[in-house]
Amino acid sequence: QLQLVESGGGSVQAGGSLRLSCAASGERYSALCMGWFRQAPGKEREGVAHIHTTGVATSADSVKGRFAISQDNGTNTVYLQMNSLKPEDTAMYYCAARPGGCYYGRVRTTDFTYWGQGTQVTISS
Repeated sequence: QLQLVESGGGSVQAGGSLRLSCAASGERYSALCMGWFRQAPGKEREGVAHIHTTGVATSADSVKGRFAISQDNGTNTVYLQMNSLKPEDTAMYYCAARPGGCYYGRVRTTDFTYWGQGTQVTISS
């Protein structure tokens, strides 16, 4: 079992920045794919980005150039740096994990096994 705890959400104005963190604990895996997803009210959960233990990352087209995923393998923490935030980025952001490899070129909820409880991000115009 793997436990994921997100932090760093909050309320900022459009154009601002936030950095989300996700700390993983529990069972140790030699390789993990860690991802970020978001879900706005009334909408389906959508993939934002994922990163493999090796550092290879994939981001959704909607956030390329604004969001960056990174990780600290020493502390089992994955980050999502969000810049140039827009009101449409408002959502609950979830961290997810998949033991083993990532599916490159796609960020899908069905590819992930473990999920955090989420952290709210609210962007005002």
